[in-house]
Amino acid sequence: MKKLILLCIGFLILGACTLMKADKAVNKSYLLVGSYNTIHDEGIKVYLWDSEMGEANYVDGVKGISNPSYQVVSADGKRIYSVGEDEGETSTVHALSFDKVNGELKLMNTQLTQGGAPCYVNISPDGKYLITANYMGGNISIIPVETSGCLSENVSTFAFKGEGVDEIRQDKPHLHCVRFTPDGKLLMATDLGTDKIHVFPLANDGGLDEDNVFDVEIEPGAGPRHICFSKDGRFAYLINELSGKVTALVIDGKNISPVQYIESDTVGARGSADIHLSPDGRFLYASNRLKADGIAIFSVDAQTGLLKKVGYQPTGIHPRNFIITPDGRFLLVACRGSNMVQIFAREEKTGLLKDTGKRIETSEPVCLKFIE
Repeated sequence: MKKLILLCIGFLILGACTLMKADKAVNKSYLLVGSYNTIHDEGIKVYLWDSEMGEANYVDGVKGISNPSYQVVSADGKRIYSVGEDEGETSTVHALSFDKVNGELKLMNTQLTQGGAPCYVNISPDGKYLITANYMGGNISIIPVETSGCLSENVSTFAFKGEGVDEIRQDKPHLHCVRFTPDGKLLMATDLGTDKIHVFPLANDGGLDEDNVFDVEIEPGAGPRHICFSKDGRFAYLINELSGKVTALVIDGKNISPVQYIESDTVGARGSADIHLSPDGRFLYASNRLKADGIAIFSVDAQTGLLKKVGYQPTGIHPRNFIITPDGRFLLVACRGSNMVQIFAREEKTGLLKDTGKRIETSEPVCLKFIE
């Protein structure tokens, strides 16, 4: 009888330990941090993020990329693609492998983008090609992805024309972001220089239908920068760098209409940067730089998509990219000027943020991505 009791206790302990390990696995994911750094520095770093503790620990880093300022993760989490935000012959895009077991990054290959200062990269819904937004090149690049995950040499570009009302900041097209709609039917390319969103339908083979591109006009002098979408794809939200306003847009097939402009930056800093919805879609966040650095917080009307400003959270210096954890509990801000990633707790009911006091100290961080 005693042996049976001891055996049962042993099984209970083993089961409890197994459950604890499983919980830990669920509560941890990898955090990728891109930056402005030289080829001699670890421009991209990997951290293990603990959602219970609200903190991250360094795992690995990779050298060899100049200014890896933006990354995208493949659907299976095994490939990372990064821009090299330089100009001329050093305007590049890179393929990296990622080992999800030990968190190691390895550079696979590199291709030229044929467009200056690539500042954003995305991967097509079918995973067959990359798109980069080339800020100084005034174009986008299309780079096929080989079955190995490496980048093909067959790079093509699509250039834009025009200018905006600001003679200095809008002297020509400045592509800043490329995002596919949730249904995978459209690519939206935001153009800070011409106050337009260039929209590409996707062809039957999954490629861009370059013959049927159309534009969505944004108010003059806005400077479209980053865009995000509601999960159901009915609404899009655009942060405008120059005007400091968020534009809410309604999407109905190929009919895309701005329905609201609301201030994110209220001090005229002309440096608004990034924008994201909370996982539950109830709150929208937008970062502002150069003056009154911080995150503007908006509530979202689920029926109309319209926004209402509910708060403003000061941050470290030059908050560029930021990210909300998959569980919605934290918001992490890449503060380039403070050389840190700042960690905020997020209040689910109000959407407001609270500084946890925890930091990830790292040189000039500008891009944050989670790998599940």
